[in-house]
Amino acid sequence: MAERKRGRPRAFHDRTEQNTIRALDRAMTILEALSTSEGAALSELASRLDQSPATLYRVLITLQGHEIAELDEASQTWHVGPGAYRIGSAFLRRSSVVERARPVMRWLMEATGETANLGVARGAHVLFVSQVETHETIRAFFPPGTESPMHASGIGKALLAHFPQDRLDRLLARMALDRFTDHTLTGREALVADLRAIAARGYALDNEERTDGMRCVAAPIFDATGEPVAGISVSGPVSRMTPEAAARMGGEVREAARQVTASIGGITPAARPA
Repeated sequence: MAERKRGRPRAFHDRTEQNTIRALDRAMTILEALSTSEGAALSELASRLDQSPATLYRVLITLQGHEIAELDEASQTWHVGPGAYRIGSAFLRRSSVVERARPVMRWLMEATGETANLGVARGAHVLFVSQVETHETIRAFFPPGTESPMHASGIGKALLAHFPQDRLDRLLARMALDRFTDHTLTGREALVADLRAIAARGYALDNEERTDGMRCVAAPIFDATGEPVAGISVSGPVSRMTPEAAARMGGEVREAARQVTASIGGITPAARPA
């Protein structure tokens, strides 16, 4: 008789120290601490977790080697790394927003003729988690795991425009607002004015702000509390996405975001005045 498959040993109820790996347990505790912050210095983490900075640093370096943690050299703060996304992508494929967005993204790609993207906030960046590519030869390409600064991203600006004011203020205080093209919004005043306009019309426009020759139209997806949890967009070359075409696509992208929001039990808040 074939042996029955098991996902755990007979003594799986044993939670004593001898049945756990202390170093791994410590690493997971550190990773959890990183996931609840928008960046933490070594001394801050050591104090919060009541651990030796030297021991903590060795764990962080090990995690960094697998890109599960990463160090921002400029601010000397540690963050969750893109490797954590790659490992967790199996869960993301099952999670509500990614799974439920797929059919809407396919509809959006067919309706607009441009590549549809799904992204979530990760600190001051957007992490792209799903994409449905257009059939066109010339197209935008943001494979899952790609990151983009929020201030130069359609999805990023759509999320920023709907974040609570305190969260927005914290992010703006630490965002570098680097210039990527002549169209990038590098001044805080100009960016805030654009965010107000985005909140009023319901969709964001990346007008060659990240890459010359490419435009993006994006709208936020909300959870059951009305908080933005993701963004959906279409991206393509300016030759097809003219200002007039982008304006038309704004309504379709906004509708796609509304559909995904509804499918996850979310609530789309009323538009804010400009």
